[in-house]
Amino acid sequence: MIVRAPAKINLWLEVTGKREDGYHDLSSLMLPISVFDRITLGLRPGNAPISLACDTDEIPCDERNLAWRAADLFLKATGKKTEVALGIEKLIPWGAGLGGGSSDAAGVLYALNCFFEGIVAADELASMALSLGADVPFFLHSRPVLATGVGEKLEFVRSVPDYPLVLIKPPIVVPTAWVYQNLKLTKSRAQIKLASFEDHPYQLEGCIENDLESVTVSRYPVIAEIKRYLLDKGALAASMSGSGPTVFAVFNTVALAEEAALMAKKQWPDSWVCAAKVIGSKN
Repeated sequence: MIVRAPAKINLWLEVTGKREDGYHDLSSLMLPISVFDRITLGLRPGNAPISLACDTDEIPCDERNLAWRAADLFLKATGKKTEVALGIEKLIPWGAGLGGGSSDAAGVLYALNCFFEGIVAADELASMALSLGADVPFFLHSRPVLATGVGEKLEFVRSVPDYPLVLIKPPIVVPTAWVYQNLKLTKSRAQIKLASFEDHPYQLEGCIENDLESVTVSRYPVIAEIKRYLLDKGALAASMSGSGPTVFAVFNTVALAEEAALMAKKQWPDSWVCAAKVIGSKN
């Protein structure tokens, strides 16, 4: 079996409180984008340990990997005696704020459930996904959603444009836990209204916001530099995705995005640069 696991951006990300369990409540418009990891699953009868191979040494290939843990969780939950060999071709940069690991995990859960003809009900599969990470339930659907709670409450969003994008990830890794530990809460409820966005999806001022950005930029000012650069190149708006460090920018046309990406590769030669697009709900 072969699965394409998409990346995501957070068009906005508002943090509205800290819970007693240590997690944070948020409100975020999460959008799948056209950057994909490629996962292969080899299945055959047996009870051999799960194996995983990856095309980069930066990714662990054991129980530290979310895709490995997803396969292990599914097999234990269903009692299936199946040998699973996983292979991951990483095209989503790791540690980027683009959800690559979570997407890989969701892809494995989805693929195994399809192979076993839907043995796990949708709500149970979502619970399994949440146990792996707050972003994983989103990737079971890979459709535009407004995510609330810790990210597990999903409201599907219609009529999201296939925004042309440029993404730049500088050669740094941002510890997500550190970002949340240093976040100073400034609001108790979400301020960006989904209805306003749906009525005017290209009026992005006031919609693109990331409450985590100020924390990350304080330690990695290059993120602010990249934002300014992309705005100077004609982007409608730019923001950091997730806890960073990837910056995405929305452009009016694919041609403008591709031209900006070519220039960015010269300006930021040590960074990962990619032209992509949002995968809107009509897809």
